[in-house]
Amino acid sequence: MPREPGSKVSATVESPPPTIPAMELAVEAEGLVKQYRGRGGTVDAVRGVDLRVGVGEVFGFLGPNGAGKSTTVRMLTTLMSVTSGTARVTGIDVMADPDAARRRIGVALQEAGLDPRQTGRELLVLQARLFGSSAAQAAARAQDLLELVDLVDAADRRIKGYSGGMKRRLDLASALVHEPEVLFLDEPTTGLDPASRLTVWEEMRRINARGTTVFLTTQYLEEADQLCDRLAIIDGGLIVREGTPAELKAELRQRRGLHVDPTLDEVFLDATGRTRERLAGEVREVSA
Repeated sequence: MPREPGSKVSATVESPPPTIPAMELAVEAEGLVKQYRGRGGTVDAVRGVDLRVGVGEVFGFLGPNGAGKSTTVRMLTTLMSVTSGTARVTGIDVMADPDAARRRIGVALQEAGLDPRQTGRELLVLQARLFGSSAAQAAARAQDLLELVDLVDAADRRIKGYSGGMKRRLDLASALVHEPEVLFLDEPTTGLDPASRLTVWEEMRRINARGTTVFLTTQYLEEADQLCDRLAIIDGGLIVREGTPAELKAELRQRRGLHVDPTLDEVFLDATGRTRERLAGEVREVSA
């Protein structure tokens, strides 16, 4: 039977995804499949993913390299075709009406697409104008976003002089220009120093507090633990674990008979069957 978000989840692949009332769904995928044809035959990158993300959630999407994480996100954001299955954002079928879907979502990929010759303000004003705002509306929207991501003091400096953390925050602002209902963030803090990472975390919390649903992919498990209301772990093109961070830790503790709650790192290892080590604050794969 369907479950409400926050209910107990099973550690098995066969478990049904949590169900959120249709009126409250921000992202929905059913039986999502992506296949590639190569010299060696057909490659199944995503093998039937079911997802339910509620309006207003911060949803984490985790997985090792090659698990199908980025492929799934690219299908959800209309950047890649769907082999089979269905995907909807804010109720819009991303295959049937991709233009309408794009108007409802914001996307910030790992590499920020910023013109270093522009100032931060110029970039945001241009983005707003491209979405149909008048000059006055664009200027007002740019100012609002600069305040949101704490870049007012650097607004009129050229982007080539921004630090990595400032560029990530400006990229977040750029993805929010048209006031999307769902914001997809692909590893937004990869490569940042710890202080910059914490700053970006705060910006994500502020964005979410304004009502934007956040779909976050990350390699940093502590990031998912700190920010996400719920998360799903994908491996081999399938969802292998899903629930709140607390639920997933409690399930593993009970199943293994542990005396204390495990970390999210240990949940990830248990779900994917990989051995990893921490290096410079990052969890990196060592061997399968």
